[in-house]
Amino acid sequence: MTVPNILSIFRLILVPVFAVVFFQPFPHAHRWAALVYLVAFVTDIADGWIARHFNQITRLGRILDPLADKLMTFTVIVCITVDGIIPLWMVIVFFCKELTMTIGGSIMYHKIHDVIPSNWLGKLSTGVFFLVCVVLVLFPELPRQWSSGLMAGALALTLAALASYVVQFRAAVCVRKQA
Repeated sequence: MTVPNILSIFRLILVPVFAVVFFQPFPHAHRWAALVYLVAFVTDIADGWIARHFNQITRLGRILDPLADKLMTFTVIVCITVDGIIPLWMVIVFFCKELTMTIGGSIMYHKIHDVIPSNWLGKLSTGVFFLVCVVLVLFPELPRQWSSGLMAGALALTLAALASYVVQFRAAVCVRKQA
């Protein structure tokens, strides 16, 4: 088991920790939840850097890393929706995007025994989504139109990343199919 994979597993463990802390009735619970989310984000950056720098990229890591990211982000967006910070339709859009990526990744793994590594647009959208979610967790009293506007912008970027992955998916599956 590589260090990056251990860090991804640690991030998976942080997912329920975030949700539990977020809904605690004590003062500053949202700040503590944001700290848990920040730890997850930093370990995500660390595991990617370690994997690339020390040549520890594995197929398991290509599955665990995005799984941990998706579960954490989905948990955060569900929590801020349940808390009334953003409207439900935004969770539905995010869920459909993630479901599409998961199905596409499963199909690709089944066909060519690999998945698409993250690209710059995917990393950018993840970073922006993280920042928007942190802002919404830390400042739940923002006017609804502001919180919805921030999340809509993050969703637009994540849908652009989805489009880039669809292009990569088609190229990878069609090239392998023809070979």
